[in-house]
Amino acid sequence: MCILFIALKQHPKYPLIVCANRDEFHHRPTEQAHFWMPENQILAGKDLQAGGSWLGINRQGNFAALTNFRQPQAQQDGMKSRGELILNALKPQVPITTAWLREHSQNYNPFNLVFGHRDELYCYRSTDKTLTPLTAGFHSISNGDLDDIWPKMARGTQALEQVISESDEPDIEALLAIMKDETRAEESELPQTGIALEWERLLSSIYIRHREYGTRSTSIILQDHQGHTRFIEVRYDGKGRHLGQQEFNLRK
Repeated sequence: MCILFIALKQHPKYPLIVCANRDEFHHRPTEQAHFWMPENQILAGKDLQAGGSWLGINRQGNFAALTNFRQPQAQQDGMKSRGELILNALKPQVPITTAWLREHSQNYNPFNLVFGHRDELYCYRSTDKTLTPLTAGFHSISNGDLDDIWPKMARGTQALEQVISESDEPDIEALLAIMKDETRAEESELPQTGIALEWERLLSSIYIRHREYGTRSTSIILQDHQGHTRFIEVRYDGKGRHLGQQEFNLRK
């Protein structure tokens, strides 16, 4: 996962709205969102290379999403796959705890993990082992700090705020359009995350189009006050072509 926007307790019907893009190498094998067997409790896409995921929900209404923290100098070989953190966060019998994260997060390359539910949502940052409760409002998480001021984070947050204020039922196509925005930041506004300038430019848009690496899918999640969840996933190829769309409706 490379960027997600969250509206928490900002809509009269849906206290949790999430729009997220997964950016990854196009050659990395992936399975589209589905209920994971045998328990059939977790709904998430699957990284077929390492076995984990990047975003998901479970039948209890809990949500989890992961972004890699862009710190090239801190990346190490032989670390555990960060995708398994999603599965740990969504296990209904043994929910993930802050104590577990602080004890085990050094076994993974740097990450942000957003987890919880519509009434209690948190962001854990492994670089300094801090846990931040998300307050009511609009939030964005990419490959740096929560609510950082990267141009694409600000642009997406403003667009999400506008879309959900326009009607009683959020326009799914308008939410998807936010996540297809390919506007790149001006060079003077680019963050400095330790990668080459060419890649800083490429990664400065919400939607990333590149033949080798880019946006593989968009996920939209709408959860109401009863915990009923609407989950939409759209998938893309390296040329930005639409590969398919599916929708799930979970009832508590």
